[in-house]
Amino acid sequence: MPREGGCHMCKTTVLLGTVGVVVGLIINPAIPEMVPDARAESLNIKPGAWEMTVTTVASGMKLSPEMAAKMTPQQRAQMEQMLRAREGKPHTTTLQSCLTKEDVSQDRIIKEMEDEDDDGEVHCKVKVISKSSSKLVVDKMCPGPPPSTTHFTIEAKTTDSIVAAGDRDQQGSGKSHMEIKGRWMGTSCEGIIVE
Repeated sequence: MPREGGCHMCKTTVLLGTVGVVVGLIINPAIPEMVPDARAESLNIKPGAWEMTVTTVASGMKLSPEMAAKMTPQQRAQMEQMLRAREGKPHTTTLQSCLTKEDVSQDRIIKEMEDEDDDGEVHCKVKVISKSSSKLVVDKMCPGPPPSTTHFTIEAKTTDSIVAAGDRDQQGSGKSHMEIKGRWMGTSCEGIIVE
């Protein structure tokens, strides 16, 4: 899950950056199902248009001193108000994405998780707990500031359905939980904006 920094947090929820990682984590029908092999490269799902429903819940979230120092007083007040308003309440977002075979190399996803630091100075470490064509389980440790740990699981239930869950604990800044349900919409990505 991403480390927030500066005003990036002004525009995103605590875990929304991970959605990008998850959205890129899903494809390759050529791999046989349930191969518990550490060398498995992709999840066994269909390429094309996908709809992801992401639900996040945060508790005890507050701005770190480092983050607050990068914000104007108005930005800090706005962010603190948003954090109080969302405390313990589920926030759901639905988005669409076009996934290709290149988007889903698990090694690429793991590297992106290690490199998704906002300031480029912190280097997170990702430990693969298990990896197969149907499931990826990882722990992510970031030294900070502030330090954080994340446990993340994504599973291809079928070639056209995925589920994911993540739990993040950021020292001094609270905890967050995320659940994702993804469904394949078809091979055509027409009308989907790729960022």
